[in-house]
Amino acid sequence: MQRFHDEDLTGAEFRECDLSRARMVGVVMQDAEIDGLVTNLVVNGVEVMSYVEAELDRRHPVRLLIRSDRPDDLREAWQQLRDDWATTTGRVRSMPENSEHHGVDGEWSMVETLRHLVFVHDSWFRRCVLGLTEPFTAMGLGPPFVMDQADGLDPSAQPSLDEVLAVRVRQASEIETWLAEVTPDQLAKTAPVPDDDRWPPYAKGRTVRQCLGTVLDEEWAHHRFCKRDLDKLSHQGSLQGS
Repeated sequence: MQRFHDEDLTGAEFRECDLSRARMVGVVMQDAEIDGLVTNLVVNGVEVMSYVEAELDRRHPVRLLIRSDRPDDLREAWQQLRDDWATTTGRVRSMPENSEHHGVDGEWSMVETLRHLVFVHDSWFRRCVLGLTEPFTAMGLGPPFVMDQADGLDPSAQPSLDEVLAVRVRQASEIETWLAEVTPDQLAKTAPVPDDDRWPPYAKGRTVRQCLGTVLDEEWAHHRFCKRDLDKLSHQGSLQGS
């Protein structure tokens, strides 16, 4: 166990770190930001995640649809997510040239984010929901340790926004066609994950509904991050222009 005592961690960044069971005692934490899979977070003796989740649901009602087991709700959730991405795509096209390739604070650019969602679709929908074993889409962007291992991925790919969007349209059509016919019984079945050692390694035993939920959760979360970063880019541009 690492122990930090009387350390100045001002401005520190923890990326892709496991902080499970971490204890922070007597700390000063001002203007901090936490993004990730956070559960059972206790602040000054109060478990705060129920408040955080309720506020996120209030701000983003689509989250309620994403958690539903009803096919109609899932269809509506998917349509709302697609509409949100269409709005954000229109916004980035109106921004300065190449804004879609600019990241903020070490985060993915919009194009990289969309490439990651191409990878998510291949992983959690095509492989886990449909049970297909075709190679991953070359432009997909996964975790660094996956890029050199997953069949079909091209670590050197540098697609344009339009090229990524064309793939996204095809993938969206796959989901929409499937959602149009899916039943509650089908959603409750164990996902037909291919019996091989390719990504994702922890999908075995999950239901179809859970695997679809991963796709929808990723779409929502990464759209939120992308919108946040475009706000920052726009603000930076306004400051530079002033």
